[in-house]
Order: sequence, then structure tokens, then C-alpha cells
Amino acid sequence: MNSKKPLLIENQICFPLYAASRMLIQNYHEPLSAIGLTYPQYLVMLVLWEEDGLAVNSIGKKLHLDSGTLTPLLKRMESASLIKRVRSDVDERKVEIELTFQGKALKNKAESIPDKVRVTLNSMDTESLDSLKSKLHQLLDTLNQS
Repeated sequence: MNSKKPLLIENQICFPLYAASRMLIQNYHEPLSAIGLTYPQYLVMLVLWEEDGLAVNSIGKKLHLDSGTLTPLLKRMESASLIKRVRSDVDERKVEIELTFQGKALKNKAESIPDKVRVTLNSMDTESLDSLKSKLHQLLDTLNQS
């Protein structure tokens, strides 16, 4: 980094993360639209396919999303019959999100998506991608602590 010019875009950590994220998400667009999901909906489905019946705040923590962002997304997913929102039996203040039959069935169609996206990253070896993913998780943890 050129310390004498801190406002050069090439000196910003945020820019390559932003641009790479945007481009990577674009690569998800075609396979996701083929199964009727947006990228944020896909992230919610990934969380629920891993563990169904999570509270809204648990999904938000896993995805680093606040309830103001997550609630409208969940409402649209409920309208599409992918999920249902259910009040917790233990604590009525908590809303749990459960997959519908349609939401569960979508998992089979989605299983090929990571491989389709990986093809666009074929110039990077698996070890490099795993290392990058690990460093990005470390960055997320660091940013969450501050």
C-alpha cells in the first residue's frame, strides 16, 4: 500500500472484496434463477437445509443479516411457499423458520449449483480457494468482534 496516497482505490481492502463478491454473486444468478431463487434466498435455504426450524435471529447471525433485512426476505420466501414462519412452543416471542415440502424438495435441484459456480473459478486450485475462504472467515470474525 502506498501510504502517501491512502485514498487510491488500489490501496483499499474494501474494493477487491466488493468487486469479487459482486462478480461471484453474478455467477450464481443463472443457476439460481433456473430454480427460482435469488442469491439471498439461496443463502437462507443453505442455512435451513443444514438445520431446519431455526429461529429468525439464529439465521440472521449465521448470515450476518439484521432482522430489518431478513424479515422481508423471509416474507417473500413464505409467499413463494418455500418456508413457513411458526411461533415457538417454548417462547412465543420467537419465530422459527421451517422448510415446506417444496423448500425441502428444492435441495435436490440446488445440489449442482456449487459445481456450476466452481467451474468459473477453475483457474484457482482447491487449496487456494480453501485458504481464501478460511481467511475471509477470519476477517468476518474480526469484523464481528469490533
